This record gives sequence, structure tokens and C-alpha cells, in this order.
Amino acid sequence: MMEKVIVAFEGDKSCRRVREILESGGAASCIVCRSAAEVRRTANKQRVTVVVCGYKFPDGSAEELLADLPPSCAMLMVADQSMLDLCGSDDIFKLAAPVRREDLTASVRMLLQMGRRLERFSRPHRSGEERALVEQAKALLMDRNEMTEEQAHRFLQKKSMNSGVKLAETARMVLDSL
Repeated sequence: MMEKVIVAFEGDKSCRRVREILESGGAASCIVCRSAAEVRRTANKQRVTVVVCGYKFPDGSAEELLADLPPSCAMLMVADQSMLDLCGSDDIFKLAAPVRREDLTASVRMLLQMGRRLERFSRPHRSGEERALVEQAKALLMDRNEMTEEQAHRFLQKKSMNSGVKLAETARMVLDSL
């Protein structure tokens, strides 16, 4: 059975092309996502060790998404070189577009192997309890303020960055304000 890989790009064309390359080459079975929120949900529900994505999503950047992924999940960003240059994270693997079929397949195969071991690296990630707090706060904001999940997440991120407090702590403050 092939390992699962999340393919997440804003455009249909990019999603289809990357999926076709990976599945026809036997590298991986692909799950297509269109937003950072969808990637978060999928990565936390299924055993996925690699996310192949573009630089940004309608609801945030790949760099923001990385902190919410399980520690064993590697990220491969495929984008124009100018966009790759804007990415400051050393934890994101990068391939410049247009990408050759062989390079994409080889990179994903390597990351699938490495992804199983990424848990040893000390990259900041949220515990199950912290993720639950963030999800509860988003649910409250969605219910109380008629926000979408993406709007609620962005609200929490903005408050967190503006106050210099971790996202989980901001979520706790929102929940304590009941």
C-alpha cells in the first residue's frame, strides 16, 4: 500500500499535475486539499508524512501551516524561485517551479523516508491539549461571531502575534472570556 501525501495548492492545475506525477510514478497516494485549514484537519486525522504545497493558501502561508502539522510530517514547497526566497523556514524543503517529474518524485520519496524520523527534530509543535484549546476557541468564535473556521483561526493568530503570546494561550484567553 502506498503512503499518503497531501497535495495542497490554490490552483486546480497545480494540484492535478502534482497528483498525476506522484500517483503515476508510484511515489504516493495523494489527498488533495485547497486550504491550510483543510490540510490541518486531514494531517491530524490521517497518517500523512508529507505535504506538497505552494507558498500560500487562501487562509494563510505554508510557513504558518507548518507549526500546526504533526512533528512527523515533512513539507515540500513547490513554487517560483522568488516565492521560495521569501520562505525563511529551514524546516521546509523547497523545489523551484517548473519542477521536473523526476525531481518531484525523488524528493517526495526521500521525504517519505525522512518524515518517519522527523519526530526527533525539535521543531515547535502543539500538543494534543494545545490543539484542542485552539479548536475549542475557534468553535466558540465561529458560533458567537458567525466566523468561518479560517476567519477564526486568523483572528487567533493575529491576537497571538500582536500580544506576543503563544496561540494556545490566546485560545485559552478567548475561552476564559465566557
